[in-house]
Amino acid sequence: MTRDLRAYARQTNVQLLAGFIVLLFLIGDGLIYVFYGRESAIMGVICLAAGVAPLLIIFLVLRGMEWIVERANRE
Repeated sequence: MTRDLRAYARQTNVQLLAGFIVLLFLIGDGLIYVFYGRESAIMGVICLAAGVAPLLIIFLVLRGMEWIVERANRE
């Protein structure tokens, strides 16, 4: 049985990132909603999205670079 440890590590990293983002939005914004109300929670979602956007862009760029390199290595 051969395991691709790089694929496993990549999958684990993606799952951890997704879990972090979900927790950040649910717990973080949920607490804002409880303590400050609906309007503040909406602003919190906007600010959280603006804060996470650069991370998502970097992740997508790196994923695209990885895809290009893998495609070039096959040829």
